Amino acid sequence: MKIRAEKQIIESILINLQPFLEKKDASQITSHILFNSQNDKCIIKATDSEIGLKIVTDHIAIESEGSFTANGKKLLDIIRILKDDEITLELLDNTLIIKQKHSKFKLPTFDPKSYPNFPSTEDKPQITLDSLSLIQNLKKISPAIDTNNPKFELNGALINIKNDSTDLVGTDTRRLAIATIQSSNNEELSLIVPKKAILEIQKLFLDQIDIYFDETNLIITNENYFFYTRLINGKFPDYQRIIPSTVKHSIALPKKEMIDAIKMITTISQEIKMTLLSDVIIFNSLSADNVEAKTELEINTGLNDKFELSFNSKYILDFISQIDKSEFTIEFNEPNLPFIVKDDNFITIIMPIVA
Repeated sequence: MKIRAEKQIIESILINLQPFLEKKDASQITSHILFNSQNDKCIIKATDSEIGLKIVTDHIAIESEGSFTANGKKLLDIIRILKDDEITLELLDNTLIIKQKHSKFKLPTFDPKSYPNFPSTEDKPQITLDSLSLIQNLKKISPAIDTNNPKFELNGALINIKNDSTDLVGTDTRRLAIATIQSSNNEELSLIVPKKAILEIQKLFLDQIDIYFDETNLIITNENYFFYTRLINGKFPDYQRIIPSTVKHSIALPKKEMIDAIKMITTISQEIKMTLLSDVIIFNSLSADNVEAKTELEINTGLNDKFELSFNSKYILDFISQIDKSEFTIEFNEPNLPFIVKDDNFITIIMPIVA
């Protein structure tokens, strides 16, 4: 097999495929990228067996058809140091030759026939959600998804498809983020998608996509990409039990002023006490030493009595960073009970810090 292309094209493809490679063990074929040429198109794959991406392109010239593998990280390292000019990749005697003018590199290869198979979309049911809405709302909840929880199901987002709506849910046990998409669905279904996969979906897909699933995999495709991830097998917590059924107080808060006030306190402490009075909100740092930060925001809260909430500032800032409006709502009952920040179809329930 022999192919050639401009450096920028090969480099861009290799960069997109890096998150899908086995990083720890270079002796594994999953540390390699598979190149395959057929029908004037080049198909490039990477997978660590848990998550995979296939890229189809006609921007690579095919001089002779075939297939080869190469260590994905080493190949990218080589391509990066070459000049902005055409590069040739050729398989000779089970060795990959990378050439550009007077420069030449060799990399060992694996048998392409041993490369792991990707799942197929054939006979798999499709999810009929608006794909752009799905991607936008996954982005909203992704900061709340845990990353290294011993309960594997918490290291992913729940996609809970109901008859008249779909909830996207993430939690790290200290907060619970829920984004709801209004949709008419033929069947009810729950899937848990790993956080790593959700972050890659946000990077790769900006337009309409087709979504397929089975008990094991979620598959997303468009004209150029075929993405799959293994689903997390587990039972997600009953998040609807955590949502307060009634609230005593609801206050509209200005987004920009809240960000400014909270960030001022975070120069000293991540943990903040917010005291709400009838005409002002006072922010204090909750730091263990004698260092202190304090600021105030003049606002009519409508409260008759003083109310205090202590919380981790990151949780509210993560929520605010995902909303577009100039205001959001905070709802609460008692200082030691979870409180809610909300914006239209997106809410985050936050556990307060209890002294």
